[in-house]
Amino acid sequence: MGNIDIFERIASSYDTNERAEIAKIAANAIRAQLIDASTKDAIDFGCGTGLIGMHMLNDFKSVLFLDAAQNMVDQIQHKITEFNIQHAHTLCLNIENESLANVRADYIFMAQVLLHIENIEFVLTRLYDVLNEGGHLLIVDFDKNENVATDMVHNGFEQAELSSLLAKIGYQNIQSKTFYHGEKIFMAQDASMFIMDGQK
Repeated sequence: MGNIDIFERIASSYDTNERAEIAKIAANAIRAQLIDASTKDAIDFGCGTGLIGMHMLNDFKSVLFLDAAQNMVDQIQHKITEFNIQHAHTLCLNIENESLANVRADYIFMAQVLLHIENIEFVLTRLYDVLNEGGHLLIVDFDKNENVATDMVHNGFEQAELSSLLAKIGYQNIQSKTFYHGEKIFMAQDASMFIMDGQK
């Protein structure tokens, strides 16, 4: 888990049609949770090549694309420059060992990112600190899937367990629901995706 080297190598070939389709579905699920977002600053955390955040550019006042893999961030910076996007920025940073001292946001969304994070409580606590008062963390990920057996990622999450962890950290008004079922979308297995919303 957390193997940044893999993401560095695959960055240029990451945007497959399938990924783009799932990104659109995830972006719509995130959008459905937003309140007055046009005045808010957002972070696309663990953004990869920015497939989801790019869909969300018109929803927020600003979007910060944040990832630990420089090649992924470079891909997004290229898109931002090419399309002359004024209210998007990038930051390459590994939250597990670097501070986000000067970064603040009203919304943080992370899609299929938690799967790759070893120390989940630590990272979710750091993100809590980054949120402005009243801000929201939106997690999109896979429901627990016993058919997925790998050491590379978590095999999904129990919504009740993850909700309890968020509550322990201090998040409030936690809600979650499964919003999508797809064929062979998780390590070549059929799987479902949920969205969880926690507020500071």
